[in-house]
Amino acid sequence: MLKSKKNIINAMFIIAVFGFTMFSVFRGKDLGDIFSKVIKASPGYLILGVICVILYIYIESDIIHYMLHNLGIKSKRFTCFLYSGVGFFFSCITPASTGGQPAQIYYMKKSKIPVPVATVVLMIVTITFKFVLVVIGLFLVFFQQGFIDKYLNGILPIFYLGIVLNFVVVAAMMILTFDQNLAKNIMMTGLKLLVKLKLMKKKPKRAEKLSKSMDSYNDAAQYLRANKLVIFRVLFVTLVQRIILFFATYFTYKAFGLHGASIYDIVMLQAVISISVEMLPLPGGMGISEGLFLTIFIPIFGSDLLIPGMILSRGLGYYTQLLLSAALTCYAHITIISNNRPVIDPLKDNIRTIECKH
Repeated sequence: MLKSKKNIINAMFIIAVFGFTMFSVFRGKDLGDIFSKVIKASPGYLILGVICVILYIYIESDIIHYMLHNLGIKSKRFTCFLYSGVGFFFSCITPASTGGQPAQIYYMKKSKIPVPVATVVLMIVTITFKFVLVVIGLFLVFFQQGFIDKYLNGILPIFYLGIVLNFVVVAAMMILTFDQNLAKNIMMTGLKLLVKLKLMKKKPKRAEKLSKSMDSYNDAAQYLRANKLVIFRVLFVTLVQRIILFFATYFTYKAFGLHGASIYDIVMLQAVISISVEMLPLPGGMGISEGLFLTIFIPIFGSDLLIPGMILSRGLGYYTQLLLSAALTCYAHITIISNNRPVIDPLKDNIRTIECKH
């Protein structure tokens, strides 16, 4: 009952934010004129944008597959694609993208992947995912002042806030991932607190089980610490993944037959939006993303095609991603949850613990 009420509240919140966003964007505008311009966009370039979204989701699945393989767990690439879809779907509908990781861990657990291992893998994915934004943001601040002066003067406070918030999250997650004692102490202290508050019953076996789970977590983290090339590969692939999605906005630009603006400027401006909104407590950055686009992309699309450009760019980067990941989540639920069968073939010795390859 509580879960149902929570889901209803979340759905109402998303609908309210979406409604407010639509009202703010289209208030006083000629909807017929906007629609006529949207439908004139070249389908070929929009298809390229959709391909960018598909690649964006698939590349994360490749990272998950690669890291699981390095930790000694066999998994099917398509199953990892489902994990990736689940993550993006719940990230799209939860504030600050907080729902993606827990949902992925749930589905991975149903596939017999140990929770501590799934946690470490997904934390590394999240760290690199956000670290790339921090690097891009700092690169712009220290080496692209001309770009900032040209495009970002109106949004500098939220841009800088985005860099700081992403940096803080990355730093905190790195400490939890690679400091074995701290992560274990936090979990054990949290368990004791729940028992003290009488939210959980005191069971010695539960504490013992949690301790063993954290040992598996530490084993996985230790392996990754000892194999830095794995992290560097993941970081590079994540950079490519991020840039591919930003290219969807460039293809939107080309779909209107526009020319003159550089690929670099368009990609970096889309990166600025991601940096600014990713940690804000809004599902998918809804509302603020549209507002930032309408502010910083005026020199690119011009006032005449600004709103149509925002509609298609946002439609590709967020709504297409939402629909595709929703379809993958439904399929994952059918194949992993409803059928209650494992869709991976874990190594025999890795169902409960991991043997790190040293």
